[in-house]
Amino acid sequence: MQLIDGKALADATRSRVAREVEQLNQEDEIVPGLAVVLVGDDPASQAYVRMKAKACKEVGFYSIVHEMPDTISQEEIIGTIKMMNDNPRIDGILVQLPLPPHIETDAILEVIDPAKDVDGFHPYNVGRLVTGLDAFAPCTPLGVMRMLEHYHLDPRGKDVCIVGASNIVGKPMASLLLNAAATVTITHIDTRDLAAHTRTADIVIVGVGHPNLIRADMVREGAVVIDIGINRLEDGRLVGDVDFDAVAPRCRAITPVPGGVGPMTIAMLMENTLKAAKARKTL
Repeated sequence: MQLIDGKALADATRSRVAREVEQLNQEDEIVPGLAVVLVGDDPASQAYVRMKAKACKEVGFYSIVHEMPDTISQEEIIGTIKMMNDNPRIDGILVQLPLPPHIETDAILEVIDPAKDVDGFHPYNVGRLVTGLDAFAPCTPLGVMRMLEHYHLDPRGKDVCIVGASNIVGKPMASLLLNAAATVTITHIDTRDLAAHTRTADIVIVGVGHPNLIRADMVREGAVVIDIGINRLEDGRLVGDVDFDAVAPRCRAITPVPGGVGPMTIAMLMENTLKAAKARKTL
């Protein structure tokens, strides 16, 4: 069984990005800039934003966080995003989700300039991704693809079962895999007889936020299992959606939680922002 070390790969990715940032600054006097919009005081969102700010500092990005109260109007958020669209120092714009209930998330995301949509959530980038054109891909699915590539787990021709059909993970994950010539089945938490789909797959990718959803009897011998789920148990432990101890012995390769997909998400955000900055160089 191969343990897929997302933390080590993320560290290597950030080191590479930092070297490219230094070169970009020396040759073209460009410092990539990332702006984050944080609405409200959700502890998890605040923690994620702190991690992203730390990563930006490590790789040499200019970064700024626009912190807003959860009572802010939709129009005020849109105004801030439009201001960042026009700011030449900002290459990437990220709106930390979820937003408060009175804010229309889709309306907010659609205001972001697609050329600065480093989260890959704008319909323009979604459409380009689906049709196999160059686009910003959402960071978590992109991180999974990088892990498969690094560990020589080529999805071409493989049967892949995705558990979870969200716009942020499941659907873009399917598009990336289809573009890589995999045969993809998309399931979700309400799929009838979920095990019938997972146990025949060469690769199982799960991200629904349900601890121990994937059991040993749901995975065939020699499968690759990618666990995107992050769940905090009552005793404080972080676990994924896979019963790791039971499933791991059956696998060819598997990601742990924590230390698997999670670190790659922020690393891909750095990579996408660098990509946006390089595009500025060509303008």
